[in-house]
Amino acid sequence: MLGLVAGLRAHSVALIGWGLTSMVEALASLIVLWRFTGSRVFAGDAERKAQRAVALSFWLLAPYVVLHVAHDLAEGHRSAPSPLGIAVTTISLISMPVLGVAKRRLGARLASPATAGEGTQNLLCASLAAGVLIGLGFNTIGWWWVDPMVATVLAAVAAREGWRAWGGHVCRH
Repeated sequence: MLGLVAGLRAHSVALIGWGLTSMVEALASLIVLWRFTGSRVFAGDAERKAQRAVALSFWLLAPYVVLHVAHDLAEGHRSAPSPLGIAVTTISLISMPVLGVAKRRLGARLASPATAGEGTQNLLCASLAAGVLIGLGFNTIGWWWVDPMVATVLAAVAAREGWRAWGGHVCRH
């Protein structure tokens, strides 16, 4: 949530997109919890439904980010430096790989591609945090164009991972 707030304050579409990935990750966590509650624990189709729901959660982000980049470029909007954004992405860059690897290992032990896919989202979050952090750094020296470039890459990676998760594959970051 802090990433989204920082992005809105700085008008950084990459930081806004990254902040939204945090919300998408929370949704994916809820999907995995749903998968392992009640009668779904032993239901044959529950894993596939959860896996596809996780894939859909990857896709929630891409269209918004692409449209936001297009709008900002058309309107001439430029992002401002964001100390809060730098702090939040740095924390994520450190913590998300640990969480992602743990979830992927748990997914493998449970034979749950949905759980492993949710861990992949944490790894994706860390990778994107690194890109956004680099973009924010370049923004402080006036290279405004790095922000929409990072945001576009963020959208493409999210769409690709959604397709892979839909097909039952988990990316190997």
